[in-house]
Amino acid sequence: MSNKNLVIVESPAKAKTIEGYLGKDFIVKSSFGHVRDLIKGDKAIDVANNFLPSYEISKDKKDIVKELKKLSKEAEVVWLATDDDREGEAISWHLSEALDLGKKDTRRIVFREITKNAILNAIQTPRSIDIDLVNAQQARRVLDRLVGFELSPILWKKIKRGLSAGRVQSVAVRLVVDREREIDGFEITNFYKVVAEFKVEGNKILQAELSKRLTTEAEAQTFLENCVGQSYSISDLEIKPAEKKPAAPFTTSTLQQEASRKLGFSVTQTMMTAQRLYESGQITYMRTDSVNLSDTAISAAKEAITDAYGSNYVETRKYATKSSTAQEAHEAIRPTEFTRNEIGGDRNEVRLYDLIWKRAIASQMANAKLEKTTVTIEVTNGTLPFKAHGEVVKFDGFLKVYLESSDDEDEDEDSKNMLPPLTVGQQLALNHLKATERFTRPPARYTEASLVKKLEELGIGRPSTYAPTISTIQKREYVHKEPRDGNERHYVELTLKSDKINSVAKTEITGADKGKLNPTDTAMIVNDFLVKSFPNVTNFSFTASIEKEFDDIAQGKMVWDKMIEKFYSEFHLKVESAENIERSEVGTSRVLGFDPASGRTILVRLGKFGAMAQIGDQDELEEDEKPTYASLLKGQRLDTITLEEALELFKLPRSVGEYEGEDVTVAIGRFGPYVKYGTMFVSLEKNEDPMLVDIDRAVVLIKEKEKADAPIAYYDELPVQKGVGRFGPFIKWNSIFINVNKKYDFDNLTSEDVESLIKEKIQKDIDKVLHNWEEEGIVVEKARWGRSVIKKGKQKIELDKKVDAAALTLEDVKALLEKNAPKKKAPAKKKK
Repeated sequence: MSNKNLVIVESPAKAKTIEGYLGKDFIVKSSFGHVRDLIKGDKAIDVANNFLPSYEISKDKKDIVKELKKLSKEAEVVWLATDDDREGEAISWHLSEALDLGKKDTRRIVFREITKNAILNAIQTPRSIDIDLVNAQQARRVLDRLVGFELSPILWKKIKRGLSAGRVQSVAVRLVVDREREIDGFEITNFYKVVAEFKVEGNKILQAELSKRLTTEAEAQTFLENCVGQSYSISDLEIKPAEKKPAAPFTTSTLQQEASRKLGFSVTQTMMTAQRLYESGQITYMRTDSVNLSDTAISAAKEAITDAYGSNYVETRKYATKSSTAQEAHEAIRPTEFTRNEIGGDRNEVRLYDLIWKRAIASQMANAKLEKTTVTIEVTNGTLPFKAHGEVVKFDGFLKVYLESSDDEDEDEDSKNMLPPLTVGQQLALNHLKATERFTRPPARYTEASLVKKLEELGIGRPSTYAPTISTIQKREYVHKEPRDGNERHYVELTLKSDKINSVAKTEITGADKGKLNPTDTAMIVNDFLVKSFPNVTNFSFTASIEKEFDDIAQGKMVWDKMIEKFYSEFHLKVESAENIERSEVGTSRVLGFDPASGRTILVRLGKFGAMAQIGDQDELEEDEKPTYASLLKGQRLDTITLEEALELFKLPRSVGEYEGEDVTVAIGRFGPYVKYGTMFVSLEKNEDPMLVDIDRAVVLIKEKEKADAPIAYYDELPVQKGVGRFGPFIKWNSIFINVNKKYDFDNLTSEDVESLIKEKIQKDIDKVLHNWEEEGIVVEKARWGRSVIKKGKQKIELDKKVDAAALTLEDVKALLEKNAPKKKAPAKKKK
């Protein structure tokens, strides 16, 4: 039986939602994203023939294309319903090419939300494929392939195998590297912040700050001395009305930033969660740079606000996007139904939906009306005045629903203080005056959210590129989010109380970071090489101008291959020039000085597993001699480590003594310093200096490790141990790690608890196995998200949800394993 209408979308979840809105005459199928891509290797783009790209159907999409081609032949009309952006347009075009669809019976439909009305309206207003949008996507894909394909081999030869470079990713890495060097070069200066605390009527407290920061301890001491025996009164009370406006509805960038600040989501996590919300019909399309809301949406928001809070909370607004390239026909990210203020289901989806709903609804609410107060407090001796700031909300307006967060770590919180009732001339009783030594702070390292914000400000990348770019630079180990523990810093606090001045030396931890983007040594070296040899690739304004040219192609103002030709002609000359650069000029190593003991060169360089120090250059060594190596410690970098710090590294490993007949040594490994005792490895505490560890300290660590590893019970005559790992508390039995959930008291596990946990795990593992052909060494198991997986040795194949894994035969599985077997590498040619 033939189907009258075949609708093709790119996502199975989207297909399921849409199928519910269309009648029996429609069948909805998914292409599972792109069905074609550039062929592998250097033949993908014919540079001599106007950069003509060669595409092929992806290996994992051949069965899907075969099925879609069959269904399209049977259908009277094929509807291409991929996303309404360049990527979606390209998917439709590739489908049209791969399925041999004729223009007469093929229609392109677009919508920004998956609701019944939107889908039916799209069916009523079809169009043809927009080849300008396709060419814009094609230009980006071709240009990025050319950059990556020609730059990466240069990096392999000059720096290290396995490296890669990309047009947008290299700019992102440069931003992170430049910020790190700003921090390195920042000169910290100290100052004294003076704060007075007064007691007012009703035992209420008023805090005020001196209107000027003092520069030295002596100046702070003198100021406090001058305040001994003085009186304080309010000389001025300035009250001003103020208004606070709501933020615009979310774009892709602002959603990523706010989800990071408020929910702690990574950029990738935000986009994956938003994708699921869109495909289930909860929100509008999540890749957009427009803050515009449709008239229908504004009307729906007004009605929802009136019903929930009253008409006085309504203030309809039309937001305009500042970017000239934003498409105002598109909408900001918003809920499809404003009356639905909450949803059920996955926790992350619930939280993100709540954020989107609040931001969108707040954008159509009245301004908050405030009263800002500035209090000036004079000292009788006429020294500098103190200032106190406060804020009172007279009408909450949109604040009833939502307030935007900020990335600014220095954001002044004092303005949000509530002040007690005050009058001009009022005398104030001083509790105390504190002059606290403070320090200027370097610029903060980027978070994922603040890096997205910076890229957007510079005009680099587009909504669809932010998440993959930030994910890529972390996967390729240019950037990592390793937490920094910070260092102890001393400061002075002077206190005037009851006409007596007391000075106290205090300590604080400074420089601690969590979730910030830190560049690796590899990033530093690659960035410096690219900045020097390929300035355009990492130039902010140039990269932004390329984005503008992609936009011009999308609008039909520029021919795509001419744009590529203009870029490539200069770029390729730089590639040829870079071939002649000597590896020694790239900066993969740095000579620090000489080893006092041997007189040989001490250098630091980039090794296979990261940064390392080395005694002995190859020219200094005999033919059978090898250099001495040492790994750099956490926090040490190739470009900043000193000779003295490097020399300390070579004192390890060192023996610190014996314990129960076994030698005890302290050493440094890939994951930091540790104590080795027999076959036992014990990591040192955070920030513990391995050079200060003696035998007594080592024995303490060994005993703690032995206690932690001691069996808490036995099951089936095998020991059970417990510990806490990355994913929480666990027990270990028979080499199996078993998570301990909250229903158990982890600190007081009984033998019954242990038995129950092990039995549950064994049964769970049994239930997971669908097939186990032991003689063949093949297992088919249930996996996450309703999928299944085939395992044989190191080979692993994840099956699609629609595959009935339980019904597979051994022959079926063998065929799949053979089809997906990794290609054997050709043996390396022997050097002559």
